[in-house]
Amino acid sequence: MLTDDYKLTIVKADKIDKDIDVRNQMAEIFADGFAQWLGYFSRDNRILSKAFAHMFVLDQFYVAMVDNKVAGMTACTDGSRLSVQLNKNELRKHLGFVKGSMAGIFLKKEFEAPYENFPSNTGSIEFVGTASDFRGKGIASQIIQYIIQNTPYHDYLIEEVADTNIPAMRLYGKLGFEEYKRKPIPVKIAKKNGINNLLSLRYTKNRISC
Repeated sequence: MLTDDYKLTIVKADKIDKDIDVRNQMAEIFADGFAQWLGYFSRDNRILSKAFAHMFVLDQFYVAMVDNKVAGMTACTDGSRLSVQLNKNELRKHLGFVKGSMAGIFLKKEFEAPYENFPSNTGSIEFVGTASDFRGKGIASQIIQYIIQNTPYHDYLIEEVADTNIPAMRLYGKLGFEEYKRKPIPVKIAKKNGINNLLSLRYTKNRISC
């Protein structure tokens, strides 16, 4: 278990020592955090981890490291570069031909869809995740704060947060993100997954209070 005197370092994922298996550790966080969305492809998080470990564009991710372990991760892009790139052959290798092919089609549309009219001087915060052993320690908050303090953007966006994800909404609210748009989920889908809206959030540096 993590103690209060742990030493945490935040760094770009592509700068991690090659001896540390950062990609697979990130994949474990992803599989665990997105399990409800990925359940169709496999109920086994170990399989999901292997299937998606290839996809991370490491120079777009920041990771929090504790004793050579990835405690958390978050991507920040300029809206034009991708943070993940799916390879259908890797997906088929681990998920099987049918489900791997479907993942390559549907998740590619979801994860690699280009932003339309993405604003300038804006960072896109993506794939926020914390390893299970480090939850409740403020890891995600520290990574996002680090990104805001160490990247040149004026605004930061977080897109499509489920309105049922109360812990995430509380976290982003504490950090100063505010809702600026919501996308309703079709009724039939909402009844199945319990999500009514996907929320878009914005943070502006040096916001002046009235």
